Amino acid sequence: MTFQLSVTELANMVDHTLLKADAQKAGFEKLCQEADDYGFKMVAINSAPVSLCRELLKESPVHVGAAIGFPLGQTTIATKVFEVTDAIKNGADEIDYVINIGELKEGNLAYIEQEMKEIVAVCQAENILSKVILENCYLTDEEKIAVCEIAKRVKPTFVKTSTGFGTGGATVDDVKLMKEVVGADVKVKAAGGIRDFSTAKAMVEAGAERLGTSSGIQIVNEYQALVKKS
Repeated sequence: MTFQLSVTELANMVDHTLLKADAQKAGFEKLCQEADDYGFKMVAINSAPVSLCRELLKESPVHVGAAIGFPLGQTTIATKVFEVTDAIKNGADEIDYVINIGELKEGNLAYIEQEMKEIVAVCQAENILSKVILENCYLTDEEKIAVCEIAKRVKPTFVKTSTGFGTGGATVDDVKLMKEVVGADVKVKAAGGIRDFSTAKAMVEAGAERLGTSSGIQIVNEYQALVKKS
Protein backbone atom coordinates (compact mmCIF):
# COMPACT_ATOMS: atom_id res chain seq x y z
CA MET A 1 0.00 0.00 0.00
CA THR A 2 1.40 3.40 -1.00
CA PHE A 3 1.58 5.85 1.88
CA GLN A 4 -0.60 8.78 0.84
CA LEU A 5 0.16 11.38 3.51
CA SER A 6 2.43 14.35 2.94
CA VAL A 7 5.17 15.11 5.47
CA THR A 8 3.04 18.00 6.78
CA GLU A 9 -0.04 15.78 7.14
CA LEU A 10 1.91 13.12 9.04
CA ALA A 11 3.39 15.76 11.38
CA ASN A 12 -0.11 17.07 12.06
CA MET A 13 -1.11 13.63 13.39
CA VAL A 14 1.58 13.67 16.09
CA ASP A 15 0.88 14.33 19.77
CA HIS A 16 4.36 15.43 20.93
CA THR A 17 4.80 13.91 24.36
CA LEU A 18 6.51 14.84 27.63
CA LEU A 19 4.97 12.96 30.54
CA LYS A 20 8.00 12.24 32.72
CA ALA A 21 7.79 12.75 36.48
CA ASP A 22 10.94 14.90 36.51
CA ALA A 23 10.00 17.13 33.55
CA GLN A 24 10.88 20.77 34.20
CA LYS A 25 10.19 24.17 32.65
CA ALA A 26 13.08 24.00 30.16
CA GLY A 27 11.76 20.65 28.93
CA PHE A 28 8.29 22.07 28.33
CA GLU A 29 9.73 25.12 26.57
CA LYS A 30 11.66 22.79 24.26
CA LEU A 31 8.61 20.55 23.72
CA CYS A 32 6.37 23.48 22.74
CA GLN A 33 8.97 25.04 20.45
CA GLU A 34 9.51 21.71 18.67
CA ALA A 35 5.76 21.14 18.31
CA ASP A 36 5.34 24.59 16.77
CA ASP A 37 8.37 24.22 14.49
CA TYR A 38 7.32 20.82 13.17
CA GLY A 39 3.59 21.46 12.96
CA PHE A 40 2.60 18.74 15.41
CA LYS A 41 -1.05 18.58 16.43
CA MET A 42 -0.66 18.67 20.19
CA VAL A 43 1.70 18.64 23.14
CA ALA A 44 0.78 15.77 25.48
CA ILE A 45 1.55 16.65 29.08
CA ASN A 46 0.32 16.03 32.61
CA SER A 47 -2.22 18.52 33.91
CA ALA A 48 0.10 20.60 36.17
CA PRO A 49 2.05 22.30 33.33
CA VAL A 50 -1.04 23.05 31.18
CA SER A 51 -1.08 26.80 31.92
CA LEU A 52 2.66 27.07 31.16
CA CYS A 53 2.30 25.29 27.81
CA ARG A 54 -0.82 27.29 26.92
CA GLU A 55 1.16 30.49 27.46
CA LEU A 56 4.08 29.16 25.41
CA LEU A 57 1.75 28.19 22.56
CA LYS A 58 -0.65 31.14 22.69
CA GLU A 59 0.33 32.29 19.17
CA SER A 60 0.44 28.73 17.79
CA PRO A 61 -2.19 26.38 16.32
CA VAL A 62 -0.67 23.52 18.38
CA HIS A 63 -3.15 22.14 20.92
CA VAL A 64 -2.41 21.59 24.61
CA GLY A 65 -3.49 18.14 25.79
CA ALA A 66 -3.80 17.14 29.44
CA ALA A 67 -3.41 13.56 30.64
CA ILE A 68 -6.03 12.76 33.28
CA GLY A 69 -5.92 10.00 35.91
CA PHE A 70 -2.50 9.29 34.47
CA PRO A 71 -1.02 6.75 34.12
CA LEU A 72 -2.95 4.25 36.26
CA GLY A 73 -6.56 5.40 35.95
CA GLN A 74 -7.11 4.57 39.62
CA THR A 75 -8.87 7.72 40.78
CA THR A 76 -12.61 8.22 41.25
CA ILE A 77 -14.89 9.53 38.53
CA ALA A 78 -15.40 12.75 40.52
CA THR A 79 -11.64 13.24 40.81
CA LYS A 80 -11.15 12.74 37.07
CA VAL A 81 -14.01 15.13 36.26
CA PHE A 82 -12.46 17.77 38.53
CA GLU A 83 -9.05 17.26 36.91
CA VAL A 84 -10.62 17.61 33.44
CA THR A 85 -12.45 20.80 34.45
CA ASP A 86 -9.31 22.26 36.02
CA ALA A 87 -7.17 21.41 32.97
CA ILE A 88 -9.68 23.04 30.62
CA LYS A 89 -9.82 26.14 32.84
CA ASN A 90 -6.02 26.32 32.63
CA GLY A 91 -6.02 26.15 28.82
CA ALA A 92 -6.22 22.51 27.72
CA ASP A 93 -8.08 21.94 24.47
CA GLU A 94 -7.66 18.16 24.42
CA ILE A 95 -8.11 15.61 27.21
CA ASP A 96 -6.63 12.08 27.33
CA TYR A 97 -7.98 10.15 30.33
CA VAL A 98 -7.17 6.64 31.56
CA ILE A 99 -10.14 4.39 32.25
CA ASN A 100 -10.46 2.59 35.58
CA ILE A 101 -8.81 -0.62 34.39
CA GLY A 102 -9.64 -2.47 37.61
CA GLU A 103 -13.37 -1.83 37.18
CA LEU A 104 -13.18 -3.06 33.60
CA LYS A 105 -11.35 -6.24 34.69
CA GLU A 106 -14.13 -6.78 37.27
CA GLY A 107 -16.64 -6.66 34.41
CA ASN A 108 -18.21 -3.45 35.69
CA LEU A 109 -19.07 -2.00 32.29
CA ALA A 110 -21.71 0.31 33.79
CA TYR A 111 -18.92 2.06 35.72
CA ILE A 112 -16.77 2.41 32.60
CA GLU A 113 -19.73 3.87 30.70
CA GLN A 114 -20.63 6.31 33.48
CA GLU A 115 -17.02 7.46 33.77
CA MET A 116 -16.84 8.00 30.01
CA LYS A 117 -20.19 9.81 29.88
CA GLU A 118 -19.25 12.26 32.63
CA ILE A 119 -15.82 13.11 31.23
CA VAL A 120 -16.96 13.33 27.61
CA ALA A 121 -19.92 15.53 28.63
CA VAL A 122 -17.55 18.08 30.24
CA CYS A 123 -15.36 18.06 27.12
CA GLN A 124 -18.27 18.38 24.71
CA ALA A 125 -19.76 21.27 26.67
CA GLU A 126 -16.46 23.15 26.28
CA ASN A 127 -15.85 22.01 22.67
CA ILE A 128 -12.76 20.08 23.80
CA LEU A 129 -11.47 16.90 22.13
CA SER A 130 -11.63 13.79 24.37
CA LYS A 131 -9.57 10.61 24.21
CA VAL A 132 -10.23 7.42 26.17
CA ILE A 133 -7.07 5.46 27.05
CA LEU A 134 -7.74 1.73 27.30
CA GLU A 135 -4.20 0.52 28.26
CA ASN A 136 -4.56 -2.55 26.04
CA CYS A 137 -1.54 -4.41 27.43
CA TYR A 138 -3.69 -5.36 30.45
CA LEU A 139 -6.85 -6.24 28.53
CA THR A 140 -8.32 -9.18 26.67
CA ASP A 141 -9.70 -8.62 23.18
CA GLU A 142 -13.19 -8.98 24.66
CA GLU A 143 -12.48 -6.16 27.13
CA LYS A 144 -11.06 -3.93 24.38
CA ILE A 145 -14.17 -4.56 22.29
CA ALA A 146 -16.46 -3.82 25.26
CA VAL A 147 -14.87 -0.39 25.87
CA CYS A 148 -14.96 0.45 22.16
CA GLU A 149 -18.64 -0.50 22.01
CA ILE A 150 -19.30 1.88 24.92
CA ALA A 151 -17.31 4.57 23.10
CA LYS A 152 -19.42 4.04 19.99
CA ARG A 153 -22.45 5.00 22.10
CA VAL A 154 -20.89 7.80 24.17
CA LYS A 155 -18.83 9.28 21.31
CA PRO A 156 -15.55 10.58 22.70
CA THR A 157 -13.37 11.97 19.91
CA PHE A 158 -10.84 9.11 20.14
CA VAL A 159 -10.19 5.75 21.74
CA LYS A 160 -6.49 5.31 22.49
CA THR A 161 -4.34 2.20 22.81
CA SER A 162 -1.97 2.96 25.67
CA THR A 163 -0.37 5.38 28.11
CA GLY A 164 3.17 4.35 27.17
CA PHE A 165 3.71 3.53 30.86
CA GLY A 166 2.24 0.01 30.88
CA THR A 167 3.84 -3.32 30.00
CA GLY A 168 3.25 -2.76 26.27
CA GLY A 169 2.30 -0.07 23.78
CA ALA A 170 0.36 0.20 20.53
CA THR A 171 0.08 -2.77 18.20
CA VAL A 172 -1.23 -2.90 14.65
CA ASP A 173 -3.69 -5.64 15.66
CA ASP A 174 -5.13 -3.50 18.46
CA VAL A 175 -5.53 -0.47 16.20
CA LYS A 176 -7.32 -2.60 13.60
CA LEU A 177 -9.58 -4.15 16.24
CA MET A 178 -10.49 -0.82 17.81
CA LYS A 179 -11.18 0.80 14.44
CA GLU A 180 -13.31 -2.15 13.37
CA VAL A 181 -15.52 -1.73 16.45
CA VAL A 182 -15.84 2.08 16.57
CA GLY A 183 -16.11 2.53 12.80
CA ALA A 184 -16.59 6.10 11.60
CA ASP A 185 -18.14 7.24 14.90
CA VAL A 186 -14.88 7.54 16.87
CA LYS A 187 -11.24 7.96 15.84
CA VAL A 188 -8.32 5.83 17.04
CA LYS A 189 -5.09 7.11 18.59
CA ALA A 190 -2.05 4.83 18.72
CA ALA A 191 0.46 5.51 21.49
CA GLY A 192 3.33 3.69 23.16
CA GLY A 193 6.43 2.36 21.43
CA ILE A 194 6.06 4.37 18.19
CA ARG A 195 9.68 5.36 17.63
CA ASP A 196 10.29 5.20 13.85
CA PHE A 197 8.56 5.92 10.57
CA SER A 198 7.85 2.29 9.68
CA THR A 199 5.92 1.80 12.95
CA ALA A 200 4.08 5.10 12.53
CA LYS A 201 3.16 4.16 8.94
CA ALA A 202 1.86 0.76 10.05
CA MET A 203 -0.35 2.39 12.71
CA VAL A 204 -1.79 4.91 10.25
CA GLU A 205 -2.47 2.21 7.67
CA ALA A 206 -4.21 0.14 10.38
CA GLY A 207 -6.61 3.04 11.04
CA ALA A 208 -4.93 5.38 13.54
CA GLU A 209 -5.63 9.08 12.99
CA ARG A 210 -3.39 10.34 15.79
CA LEU A 211 0.01 9.15 17.05
CA GLY A 212 1.22 9.71 20.60
CA THR A 213 5.02 9.66 20.68
CA SER A 214 8.10 11.38 22.05
CA SER A 215 9.87 10.44 18.78
CA GLY A 216 7.85 12.67 16.45
CA ILE A 217 10.88 14.60 15.23
CA GLN A 218 12.76 11.43 14.30
CA ILE A 219 9.66 10.01 12.57
CA VAL A 220 8.99 13.15 10.51
CA ASN A 221 12.67 13.61 9.60
CA GLU A 222 12.89 9.97 8.53
CA TYR A 223 9.79 10.28 6.34
CA GLN A 224 11.03 13.58 4.87
CA ALA A 225 14.31 11.89 3.88
CA LEU A 226 12.40 9.01 2.23
CA VAL A 227 10.19 11.44 0.30
CA LYS A 228 13.23 13.37 -0.94
CA LYS A 229 14.93 10.13 -2.00
CA SER A 230 11.89 9.02 -4.02
